[in-house]
Amino acid sequence: QVHVVESGGGLVQTGGSLRLSCAASGRTPSSYVMAWFRQAPGKEREFVARISWSVGITYYADSVKGRFTISRDNGKNTVYLQMNSLKPEDTAVYYCATGPTTREYPYWGQGTQVTVSS
Repeated sequence: QVHVVESGGGLVQTGGSLRLSCAASGRTPSSYVMAWFRQAPGKEREFVARISWSVGITYYADSVKGRFTISRDNGKNTVYLQMNSLKPEDTAVYYCATGPTTREYPYWGQGTQVTVSS
């Protein structure tokens, strides 16, 4: 069983920055992928970014490319999402998830709220 726990959300002004953390525990295979998703009120959950545990290959949604950076610390089993130049439309609950492929994420965290004020 794998558990993931997010932290680091909060309230920030437009143009500000936040760093989210996602700590994974349990048997997390090195072949797994870690991803961030978000869900704004009244909207469907959407993909934000992902990274492979083993070689660190990253991929971003167009909406965050150039502003967000996903990274990992294998020694700490932790993935980070550095969010810069935040916009009100980035306001959402951010979820961390992990799984065996880029399309399979059976393990999810509880989410952390990010609110960007205008």
